[in-house]
Amino acid sequence: MSVAFRRESDEEHLEPRFELPIPPGPNLVTPRGLALIEARVAELEARLADPLPEEERNAVLRDARYWRVRQASAQLAPVPSGETVAIGTLVTYKRENQSRTVEIVGHDESDPATARIGFNAPLVRAMLGAELGDEIELPNGHTLTILAIA
Repeated sequence: MSVAFRRESDEEHLEPRFELPIPPGPNLVTPRGLALIEARVAELEARLADPLPEEERNAVLRDARYWRVRQASAQLAPVPSGETVAIGTLVTYKRENQSRTVEIVGHDESDPATARIGFNAPLVRAMLGAELGDEIELPNGHTLTILAIA
């Protein structure tokens, strides 16, 4: 039979659904971040316990696979001393005459809108290990000064 007369299934025209990418490197988390991951896994498992349409179920299964891997690979970051910039610290810095405070967190806890920045963000990578008063040169040529670490 000619291909021109073959009925194509609807699935052939759908966008492929890829797995959610797992960020490279260690999955360091704060205690809050670990609790958020555990809550997300519980929420997804509760949704899977209910009957769902096939397409929605597949989407929830994909999300559940991601969050289960993140839960299994989560490593609590060492408790910060407050002396140096590390995961779990609040850092106030001054850049171009403006000061800003950010919380250094794990990848999945990151939310720039609430000033929670993941430890693998370029800005944070430049600051990790810095101490109070340190001036740090950023990759774009600008500098910032650490004003406070809590």
